[in-house]
Amino acid sequence: MTQLLLQTDNPLSEAGSLITLVFAGLFFFILITVFIRRYKRCPSDRILVVYGKVGGGQSAKCIHGGAAFILPVIQDYEFLDLTPISIEVNLVNALSKQNIRVNVPSRFTIGISTEPGIMQNAAERLLGLGQHEIQELAQEIIFGQLRLVVASMDIEEINNDRDKFLTNISESVETELKKVGLKLINVNITDIVDESGYIEALGKEAAAHAINAARKSVAEKNRDGSIGEANALQDERTQVAAANAKAVDGENTAKIEVANSDSLRRQREAEAERVAIASEKVQAAKALEESYAAEREAELARAERERSSQEADIIVPAEIDKRKVEIDAEAEAERIRRKAKGEADAILFKAQAEAEGLYEVLTKQAAGLDQIVKAAGDNSKDAVLLLIADKLPELVKTQAEAIKNIKIDKVTVWENGGGGKDGKTSTSNFISGMYKAVPPLQEMFNMAGMELPEYLKGKDVTKEIPVSGETTTDTEEK
Repeated sequence: MTQLLLQTDNPLSEAGSLITLVFAGLFFFILITVFIRRYKRCPSDRILVVYGKVGGGQSAKCIHGGAAFILPVIQDYEFLDLTPISIEVNLVNALSKQNIRVNVPSRFTIGISTEPGIMQNAAERLLGLGQHEIQELAQEIIFGQLRLVVASMDIEEINNDRDKFLTNISESVETELKKVGLKLINVNITDIVDESGYIEALGKEAAAHAINAARKSVAEKNRDGSIGEANALQDERTQVAAANAKAVDGENTAKIEVANSDSLRRQREAEAERVAIASEKVQAAKALEESYAAEREAELARAERERSSQEADIIVPAEIDKRKVEIDAEAEAERIRRKAKGEADAILFKAQAEAEGLYEVLTKQAAGLDQIVKAAGDNSKDAVLLLIADKLPELVKTQAEAIKNIKIDKVTVWENGGGGKDGKTSTSNFISGMYKAVPPLQEMFNMAGMELPEYLKGKDVTKEIPVSGETTTDTEEK
């Protein structure tokens, strides 16, 4: 029985061990795969930026030309491209130190720096930006610094000392580019021109000076040639005279020939000297004329600069003041419009509130009248009677008010006892007329299109009023 159990348990233990080995191998394989995938190598033309929890109080760790293991979950990475970026900067109307506007077309080549501190700036400010966005950022920085360099130098200095101009640009631009992690690789200034033509005038002046110097040198060389020629002729004459002195025969002939030759030489020398002097004067006059022309152009350029300066000092402030007045007027008009709109809105809200209140009052009155009609059995006449019955004390009070101020202290009637045409005495007619002055209820109900109830009409009674021993009949409605 024991052997059977052992034989039954052995296959299960072997299967468990095999499963354990398989899981251990799989875990080890996954671990190696994760390690390999998280181990990143940095190419030479890129910068590996590891961000997340990098330690050392830094926001990121930059690696150039190496490798790093990126911890899962708590770290991640990106690459910065070191490919140079060429930027064309065409600076137009830059104001120089002499208040002359110049155009400086140029091309700058930049790239992300690999210096440790500057590389950290690039990781903090350029990570995630595309090449076009980096180019726009660098272009704005270059434009501003290029204007500052032009404003700090004279036109002559910019035009003549290009090395100093390029050095100033490089130092100024590179200092600002380092703040965002960039490096200036190359600067190329193609040409410098100005709208007033001042640089062109300087070029013409330099050309005139060079031409005058060349012409002067040619004249000096011609003079040296003439002097050498004269010296050679003098040597020749001396040798001929010596030869003629030794010769006895033909001495006079030789002297004549020498005299003729000397005369011809002097004529030629005089002619050559005249031509040389005339040529020098002509050249000097032309040089002076060109110099005057250059000075005239320079003066015109200076006058144009003064005019531009005056316009900037007078016209521009006037335009600014004009614009300020227009803006203030527009602001005042806008304030008045808003105030009027607010008052109109307040009136509208008040009218709406009064209308809503009147609507509520009329609605409540209509609801009350509807309840009264329902209480009267949907009979409108009975409902009116109910309303009049409700107001009856006030109507009676109004009737009483009509005669309460009539003060009758004493009524004395003198009559002879005779009756009128209707059989009534004067006393009865007086009392009846005074009673009729009070508005009767029956007439009020008749005007309303209703009939007074019987219990409010009363009955006719006849009273005998004795006057001076005689009696008369009076009808009174109660």
